[in-house]
Amino acid sequence: MRDFGNARAAAPATASEPVMTGGLADSVFDTASRDPLLPVIALREAPPGTGWTRVTAAELRDAVVALAQGLVASGIRPGDRVAVMARTRYEWTLFSCALWAVGAEVVPIYPTSSREQVEWILGDSDCVAVVVEDEQGVMTVGSVCASLPRLRHVWQLDSGALDDLVLRGRPVPPTAVDSLRRIVLPDSTAVVAYTSGTTGHPRGCALSHRNLASPCDTILAGWGHTAAPPGEQAAVLAFLPFSHVYGLMIQGLCLRGGLLMAHEPDLDTDVLAASFRSFRPTCLYAVPFVFEKLYKQFLHTARQEGRGALVERAVRTAQDYALALERQRLGTGPGPGFDLKLQHTLYERAVYRKLRAALGGRVCAAASGGSQLSRELALFFTGIGISVHDGYGLTETGGGITAQPVGRAKSGTVGLPLPGVEVRVAEDGEILVRGPSVFQRYVNDDDATRAALRDGWLATGDLGQLDAEGYLSITGRKKEIIVTSGGRSVAPAALEERLRAHPLIHQAVVVGDDRPCVGALITLDPEFVAHWRGGLFAQVDAPGREAREENALRQEIARAVAAANSTVSRTESIRVFRVLPGPFDIASGLLTPSMKLRRDAVAQRYAVEIDAMYQSSSRLPPERRTERRAEEPSGWEESDDVFRRVR
Repeated sequence: MRDFGNARAAAPATASEPVMTGGLADSVFDTASRDPLLPVIALREAPPGTGWTRVTAAELRDAVVALAQGLVASGIRPGDRVAVMARTRYEWTLFSCALWAVGAEVVPIYPTSSREQVEWILGDSDCVAVVVEDEQGVMTVGSVCASLPRLRHVWQLDSGALDDLVLRGRPVPPTAVDSLRRIVLPDSTAVVAYTSGTTGHPRGCALSHRNLASPCDTILAGWGHTAAPPGEQAAVLAFLPFSHVYGLMIQGLCLRGGLLMAHEPDLDTDVLAASFRSFRPTCLYAVPFVFEKLYKQFLHTARQEGRGALVERAVRTAQDYALALERQRLGTGPGPGFDLKLQHTLYERAVYRKLRAALGGRVCAAASGGSQLSRELALFFTGIGISVHDGYGLTETGGGITAQPVGRAKSGTVGLPLPGVEVRVAEDGEILVRGPSVFQRYVNDDDATRAALRDGWLATGDLGQLDAEGYLSITGRKKEIIVTSGGRSVAPAALEERLRAHPLIHQAVVVGDDRPCVGALITLDPEFVAHWRGGLFAQVDAPGREAREENALRQEIARAVAAANSTVSRTESIRVFRVLPGPFDIASGLLTPSMKLRRDAVAQRYAVEIDAMYQSSSRLPPERRTERRAEEPSGWEESDDVFRRVR
């Protein structure tokens, strides 16, 4: 039995969001009634890059009603579950709102899910229909239909399913939709969201309309004014998958707050950059991986233009400036000095303005979720004029449960509990949460529900710390703790975060269970390696240049490992590492659709490399093994050719 006693707690602030009386679809109708001409959706015109067409609140409401009529005509009833397996696009928003309007439940599925995952989710949730995006989706669902006797409809967006449903629903009176919508209660189930499934089958989290609305309403009440300059309508480019609860929360914020929302289904770097420039959002919602990618892209572009040294100095100035401001806000420092202010002003004109222009030039605030953002990145973005509010939440909490307080952000933490939410840290370090967004249950899994919930408290499985002011820091996952053969417990997240901060390193997985020391598997960023290589030993003949580049790259990665080791004790430091030939990705089954590592799968896939890494270290003479310092990690054999791996 888990001991919830003697746990450190952060008390919630007073809740300030309005009382909820209906379902999530009411947001669309309420906004249309209050301000029918307010633009709430931006649709990209064809061809891409030519502009965006605004959809008003009244037009969105009418589109939702028309689709809901088609759902009713197709036999969708209150309590039915309908899966949506598509990228982040306008139709996702339309279908979810229409389904909620008739009292149905949405089951999000990542469009990249495997056949086995699709079969499990559709069967476990007992779906009666599924919305897919293209022919590939139809083929995936079609291959498992024989095991799904309750599945009656497969609607393909790219073959005109939306228009067909609207046409089919014309005989159904709009009043029928209105009647169904009015009987939806806040505690009715709105979404069955499946966890990432880093181990075993994913579990379906039943989330009510209240569960999903509560964090949105609280954030809008306390932070909504920061999402745009005074007097302007906030604009959000939604590109994170709505198949993830964070993406659903972004959609909820836009719909419930009257924000202008555009959809970007293509996560290609160039396409996304073009959408930022043309749509020009005022607020950026992303995961740490996106912020890391943006930061590295800034450095990469600057180095290509021959401005690398300038931008690196500007980065340090931005971080120093943001840190000085943070200390001033928290009452622990005087603020930026004259010299720092002068340097920051100069770099604002030469560097920071251009960085913001790459995001459209209007982004004044950002929010990071999904995992904890590094302190260095948070300070950097804040220092260039984009305040990042790092938060924390889970699928089981319908989204956010902590956020940085306005004007008192503390980088390196995930902020304070949202109003109405209680957070405690148990004696074993596990984070416990209680509040209106905590989910109802795991579908078809009473044992798991009882294990996760006790007296309203959710055991998150995450490890954390609360400081004296109640700010929460995430230190790792209980299931991810590594225990070496010497009995040392190591949380891998912090080490991996520091490794990824190096421009050359794309991904990192810390290993070491039942091993004599901690090790790391590392993948490199091909673009940065190519650029880095191009700037070295340009005048040396090809054979000599290649050998020198290889040696220099070994040393650079070793320095990155040493930098990560500087944040932990010697016994927790990375002593061996291996560079892998390619990245971890979803297709290989090494990442979940929400970009989380499947550590067991990584360890199994690279078992030979892990064994070789430790065996290589063990072949050193005993006196060399004992003398090796933490800043001199091993694990790169002379035969390794990293450039060949990333060409």
